[in-house]
Amino acid sequence: QVHLVESGGGLVQAGGSLRLSCTASGRTFSRYGTAWFRQAPGKEREFVASISGSSGSTYYADSVKGRFTISIDNAENAVNLQMNSLKSEDTAVYYCAIRSKMGPSISIPAYDYWGQGTRVTVSS
Repeated sequence: QVHLVESGGGLVQAGGSLRLSCTASGRTFSRYGTAWFRQAPGKEREFVASISGSSGSTYYADSVKGRFTISIDNAENAVNLQMNSLKSEDTAVYYCAIRSKMGPSISIPAYDYWGQGTRVTVSS
């Protein structure tokens, strides 16, 4: 049984920073592709960032490139998302997801397990 838990969401002013964390039981992040997605009110869930467990290679949506950083903490078996220079359009529920394959993907159906989400609200 794989269980993902996100944390770190909250309310922040525009231009501020937040660090989201996703911990897992039943699966090791260093062996599988992992990603963060987000869903804003009234919008579809969208890809934010992904990381390969084996190579550590990362990929970002254009909207967050240069502001967000995804990383794996092997000691804690966690995947973190450092979010800087936050904008009001970053307001959403952020979800962590992990595949059953090593390589990451930007596609929602490619992920087998999802967390419950953590809410991020950026005030302008």
